[in-house]
Amino acid sequence: YTRGTVTAFSPFDARADAEALRKAMKGIGTDEETILKILTSRNNAQRQEIASAFKTLFGRDLVDDLKSELTGKFETLMVSLMRPTYIFDAHALKHAIKGAGTNEKVLTEILASRTPEEVRNIKQVYLQEYEANLEDKITGETSGFFQRLLVVLLQANRDPDGRVDEGLVEQDAQVLFRAGELKWGTDEEKFITILGTRSVSHLRRVFDKYMTISGFQIEETIDRETSGDLEKLLLAVVKCVRSVPAYFAETLYYSMKGAGTDDDTLIRVMVSRSEIDLLDIRKELRKNFAKSLHQMIQKDTSGDYRKALLLLCGGDDE
Repeated sequence: YTRGTVTAFSPFDARADAEALRKAMKGIGTDEETILKILTSRNNAQRQEIASAFKTLFGRDLVDDLKSELTGKFETLMVSLMRPTYIFDAHALKHAIKGAGTNEKVLTEILASRTPEEVRNIKQVYLQEYEANLEDKITGETSGFFQRLLVVLLQANRDPDGRVDEGLVEQDAQVLFRAGELKWGTDEEKFITILGTRSVSHLRRVFDKYMTISGFQIEETIDRETSGDLEKLLLAVVKCVRSVPAYFAETLYYSMKGAGTDDDTLIRVMVSRSEIDLLDIRKELRKNFAKSLHQMIQKDTSGDYRKALLLLCGGDDE
């Protein structure tokens, strides 16, 4: 079951695709159209088979060839599509915490939106691929309550969804209300524990109850009482509890709204959600922002980069 725009291509012939890609990059000039059509219409598992056939047939590395033949954002997008699914998030996190300055936006987006199972997988892959402990790396580059909430999320111990205990819902809502609205200086720890460990269905009820008690959406309180990276992370967690597709719809909307495009975010979300829930993300964007993802991409990008993104988007929502 998938709500992705990219699914397995059939009939699939890895060797034929490898040959077409080699031809597209051989000699003078590059046939970008062929490259983008093939890579956006095969799913990730098939792209890995193509890479393997490419090496078998030509003794060349497909990703290296793409890097030497393509440039700019289009190159970044094609290389991102070629990254094995299981490694995608680990790779993004590694690059978010390496060198000068940490990209908090990437840490926030990935750790707030992934399921506990996905987070466990990311940690394992990170260790295998980079021979380093992801939690150590993240704690080394972050601080304060922002760091603590990241560490809680990295434990991937959120309660599984089950029967919701209304008594505990009431209790949690009261605790958050007292920590947020009633106290000078928010009791961040309460927010971190409750938002980081309770089940999704439980938290949805807590947010409703919070609204009843306080007259505010929990987002409004977080907005008023916290700031900076912690605020962004708390909000991302709340939004993902409410709806992961809605969270990504908003992320995509703001990556293209206003002057300049945040291409790194646009590429990361389009690639990472293309086989999971991009259809739902499109629907949420239409509903919450009265915009179609297709039209936003059309307006905000250009060239082969645009063509490839539109194919990943997979249709317009008028």
